[in-house]
Amino acid sequence: MTTSGADGLQRLRIDLAYDGTPFAGWARQPGQRTVQGDVEDALMRVARLSAVRLTVAGRTDAGVHAVGQVAHVDLPAEVPLGGLARRLNGVLDRAVRVTGLAPAPAGFDARFSALSRRYAYRISDAPYGVNPLRRHDTLAWPRPLDPETMRLAALSLLGEHDFAAFCRRREGATTIRTLLRLDVRRAPDGVLVADVEADAFCHSMVRALVGALVAVGEGRHPARWVPQVLGRAVRDPGVTVLPAHGLTLVEVRYPPDSDLAARAAVTRAVRVSTLSG
Repeated sequence: MTTSGADGLQRLRIDLAYDGTPFAGWARQPGQRTVQGDVEDALMRVARLSAVRLTVAGRTDAGVHAVGQVAHVDLPAEVPLGGLARRLNGVLDRAVRVTGLAPAPAGFDARFSALSRRYAYRISDAPYGVNPLRRHDTLAWPRPLDPETMRLAALSLLGEHDFAAFCRRREGATTIRTLLRLDVRRAPDGVLVADVEADAFCHSMVRALVGALVAVGEGRHPARWVPQVLGRAVRDPGVTVLPAHGLTLVEVRYPPDSDLAARAAVTRAVRVSTLSG
């Protein structure tokens, strides 16, 4: 376990779950309600601090949910940890829960130490729409979808690629990512679940990837259309960026404690494509 450093701070790992419906995303924004804002305000209140700053593994967009979000925060060493999670949940709105809180291992950085992030996107193509109890985390789709065709199209996206065709560009930021998993299945309740995992994601990437698979699944495009879009490396008007509410951050994966600092150093380095063409 980590101990307080020379600066008198202790680093904590905080695990979070939240319903993204009432929030304008994770990141604190002036005049907007955000997950970061709610949790930081709760921390300042229960720890009696004037300022805190959370670092998060994945900055979810407005309306996106999480059951496996991870953040870290550096607090003064004199802040008692006993009962801190309980006290935070006592002041937080019920849309956000602290599911775990503990001293972070040495070298831990919630963002840069992560090996991968995994999301699930839920789509109901049932004639009646969505189960009312799941309406906040499941998209209703008006036409039948074929998960086998969608799974076939997804195979061409696995591995390291330039995903510019599926990302909203940011000045100076790379769109090269390594997609580790993209699978589509029907859950026991009949809902299609797209399971998506990568080393990292650029803005709107998951919702655009699943949107492309939906176009294949409903028969608007053949499976070969997806790798063609990927290869052009520009946004295609045929790719629909699906609504945010069907998306949930499920898991953030980290290396063994002994490798956390090394992983953070590698991730901070500028990504350079090793693709040959």
